[in-house]
Amino acid sequence: MNPILEYMTGMSALSDQIVAMDMLTSAKSGVRNYAMAVTECATPEVKAVLAKQLEEAIDLHHSIADYVAERGFYYPHDINRQIQLDLQNIDTALNIPY
Repeated sequence: MNPILEYMTGMSALSDQIVAMDMLTSAKSGVRNYAMAVTECATPEVKAVLAKQLEEAIDLHHSIADYVAERGFYYPHDINRQIQLDLQNIDTALNIPY
């Protein structure tokens, strides 16, 4: 986004949140994909490689989840607070000038 527009709309922080949450969603998808691949592989060697990659994907997801939680972008243990944040983000998105 254009820096001037970021300043005028206050979207700089929200842009960081969007990128971080997109990374979290992608990491979660990677975990899911590796888990499915582990259950469908044909040989023990391939299964071992995929299981190791699954563990690494889980670690990455955990790191990203900690990052977004520490910055107040995500509240995995407080559903009410997360709902309020989601509603606030919806209002912000609806009020972006276009």
